[in-house]
Amino acid sequence: MTAKTYDIIIVGAGIVGLATAYKLLEKNKALSIAVLDKEDQIGKHQSGHNSGVIHSGIYYKPEGLRAKNNREGYRMLLDFCEKENISYDICGKIIVATEPHQVPTLDTIMERGKLNGLEGLKMMDITELKEVEPHVGGLKGIWVPQAGIVDYPAVTQTYAKRIQEGGADLFLNEKVIRIDNDGMICQVVTENRTFQSKLLVNCAGLYSDKIAEFTHQGKLNMKILPFRGEYYKLKPEKEYLIKNLVYPAPDPSFPWLGVHFTRMIHGGIEAGPNAVLAFRREGYKKTDINLAELIETITYPGFRKMATKFWRQGMDEYRRSFFKSAFTKALQRLLPELQEDDLIAGGAGVRALACGVDGSLLDDYVFMDDKNVVNVCNAPSPAATSSLSIGNYIADIVVQKMN
Repeated sequence: MTAKTYDIIIVGAGIVGLATAYKLLEKNKALSIAVLDKEDQIGKHQSGHNSGVIHSGIYYKPEGLRAKNNREGYRMLLDFCEKENISYDICGKIIVATEPHQVPTLDTIMERGKLNGLEGLKMMDITELKEVEPHVGGLKGIWVPQAGIVDYPAVTQTYAKRIQEGGADLFLNEKVIRIDNDGMICQVVTENRTFQSKLLVNCAGLYSDKIAEFTHQGKLNMKILPFRGEYYKLKPEKEYLIKNLVYPAPDPSFPWLGVHFTRMIHGGIEAGPNAVLAFRREGYKKTDINLAELIETITYPGFRKMATKFWRQGMDEYRRSFFKSAFTKALQRLLPELQEDDLIAGGAGVRALACGVDGSLLDDYVFMDDKNVVNVCNAPSPAATSSLSIGNYIADIVVQKMN
C-alpha cells in the first residue's frame, strides 16, 4: 500500500515546530500536516527545559529577525495564553550594573529597548532598585515592565492539542535517519517507517543541522554546539530575597546573559544558568557523554576558533559548574546577602548554539530555504516567546512555495 503523501511534514515537536503547524492550519485548514519527533513526548528538550521567561526583546538588534519576531510574537503569545487560560504573569524585571564598567552597557541596552518599541523603561539608581528588589545590590539598573513568566510546557501542549483537533497527525518515537528528496516529494525515513510529503520543515532544534544536511544543497558552513546551563534554586525559606526577575548587565563580548534570578510561574526561584560545553547534544548531566558527538564537536574548526577566543570565560563557567562556592560568588554580585547554604541543586537545560566555520556565533535566526524544504537552523532565545511569530514567518514561506 502506498504511504499517504502529506502536504507538509514538520520534523521536531518542540514549541517552534508545533507553532508552525498551528499557524499553517490557521492559514489553510485543508492542509494535511504530519509532525514527527524522535522522543516519546513533545517539547522534551529546549522547549521543556527553558527558564519560563517571557522576553521583552530589549537586548536584540532592532533590524534583526530576533527583535522583529519578539515584537510580534510577544503580543501573540499573551493573546494565546489569554484565550487558552494558560498561566502567565507580566511581573517586570531589572537589569543591574554591579560594576562601574557595566554602566555604559545599560545605556546601550536602554537605547535598543526604545528602538524595539518598549515603553515605560526606566533607568534606576540604587535607591530605586531597592524599592523594586530590596535585597539586590548594584550601582544602577533598568526597569523593564514588559518582562514576565509563563508555563511554556503548557503552551507547547496546547499547540499540540489544537493542531490535532485541526486534523494534523503527531507521530512520536520516530527518529529520522534519512531524507530522500527529488525536489517534488520528500521521503522521510525513520527507524520505524517511511513518510512522504510535498514540503518539509526542519524544526529539529539541537539536531537541526543534522536534519538540514540530508536536504540542503552545498555545505552548511555551521554546526550546532550543545551548551548546558545548570541551575540552583533558592531554598523555600530564602525565596523572599527575590521578588521577580533580576539580571546582570551582560558582557557584550560573551553570547550569554550571565547568571540571574527567575521567579517561576508555579512557584520557586531559579538561580543561574552557567554555560558549559555538553559532552553530548542532549547532555543534561555532567556524566552524559556521547563520544562520537563529543569528537565531532571538539574537532570542528569553528569550535576550536571560538574556544580560543572565549577560553577564559569558559574556564570560569566550568568552575561554577564544579564548585558551588564559585556559583554562589557570581550570584552574590546581584544578591550580596546570599549564602552558599541558601542554594539547592536545580535542573539543567541544553542550548543549541549555532557556530560558523570561522568561529563566529550566529546571533540571529537562520532559515535555509531550498526548493521544497525550509530548515530552521538557528532559533535561540527568545524563540519560545516568539514561537507564534516564527511559526507564522515559516508558514508564510511554506504557503508561498505551495502556491
